Amino acid sequence: MRTLPATAALTAALTAAAALTAVALLPAAPAAANPAAADPTAANRAAASPVAASRVVPTAGPAAGACPVGALCLWDRAGFTGERRTHELSATDIESCVPLPAGTTAESFANRTGRPVTTYQSAVCGETGEFDTYPGDGTWVPASPYQVRAFKIWEN
Repeated sequence: MRTLPATAALTAALTAAAALTAVALLPAAPAAANPAAADPTAANRAAASPVAASRVVPTAGPAAGACPVGALCLWDRAGFTGERRTHELSATDIESCVPLPAGTTAESFANRTGRPVTTYQSAVCGETGEFDTYPGDGTWVPASPYQVRAFKIWEN
């Protein structure tokens, strides 16, 4: 039996529609396995943000590192482990270089200040080393691409 071109095209279209319907009917992954499902707008904000979007984790809560609202939290090890240092917005100079204590670094951090924060590889906020700016609307970074030695909290 010979298949007509119109019939072949119709068969291909129906097969594609059936596949899409099957995918649409699959249950969604739980929020823990899919952070964007818990807060779809967070994933959109991270995708739209040009600053450090590749390292932003748009999730919150203890699994992502507990950090109070209005604070910048820095951990000395990746994955929000080790000693946590908390810098509250009310006690930190805005747009000033804030070095971490001598001999310490941070490998993961959470920005809940409500303002952009720039982290620096340099302890004097020098721009000759690595630095990145992260949005302040709840940004968790489980593994910084460099050891953070200082930061600045910006007004806007």
